[in-house]
Amino acid sequence: MKVKTILVSQPEPKVENSPYFELEEKEKVKIDFIPFIHVEGVDAKEVRQQKVDLSQYTAIILTSRNSVDHFFRIAEEMRFKVPDTLKYFCQSEAVAYYLQKYVVYRKRKIYVGKRTFQELTPLIKKYKNEKFLLPSSDKLKPEIPNTLDTLKVEWKQAIFYRTVVSDLSNLRDVFYDILVFFSPSGIKSLFENFPDFKQNDTRIAVFGNSTVKAAQDHDLVVNIQAPTPETPSMTMALQKYIKEANKK
Repeated sequence: MKVKTILVSQPEPKVENSPYFELEEKEKVKIDFIPFIHVEGVDAKEVRQQKVDLSQYTAIILTSRNSVDHFFRIAEEMRFKVPDTLKYFCQSEAVAYYLQKYVVYRKRKIYVGKRTFQELTPLIKKYKNEKFLLPSSDKLKPEIPNTLDTLKVEWKQAIFYRTVVSDLSNLRDVFYDILVFFSPSGIKSLFENFPDFKQNDTRIAVFGNSTVKAAQDHDLVVNIQAPTPETPSMTMALQKYIKEANKK
């Protein structure tokens, strides 16, 4: 069956040269972007109930842009002046670059990993005498706390924001040839919104092993998967599939 329409369960990219827009143009398909999940911040009172005193920490571990936003939001709500001496350990260059929204980059101690949390660990280990705070969502990958425990550093996780299922009721009567998912939470959102969802002729595209498992747990057939050695990105996997499907 040919592919004409795709729904990506994430916000629309803000960059003009997104590979999704290139895919849309090259393959003559329509791509819509609707987040199946969104983030909601917890309030300062709830953070205090987690026994978090921001003044006690000398270093912050930032794994995403959300963690950056919500750390500074909570600091403001608590009327805590973030000291210039605070060290920032950012999982990737994208997170470190985003930090410039809140601090003067060249005047701060910022340590940057390459992409994965594992690649950040040598830097954390190098500064093992710091007191680390990990502001996170309620959906934290278990590898992160496990890795920090292995490093034997003093650290604390604090939930600063939550991943929440979005209301998708306006999609009830809308059909797409391909649905694209990037997390188990996205799959969960699909079935919370539409408990009677039947896959039928809809193709399912998923990113990452945990998302594959979530799809299979809900008896979905996974038609497109990334990353693979041949298709390391979702757009590459989609393009490969569409070329095959649409040439028939």
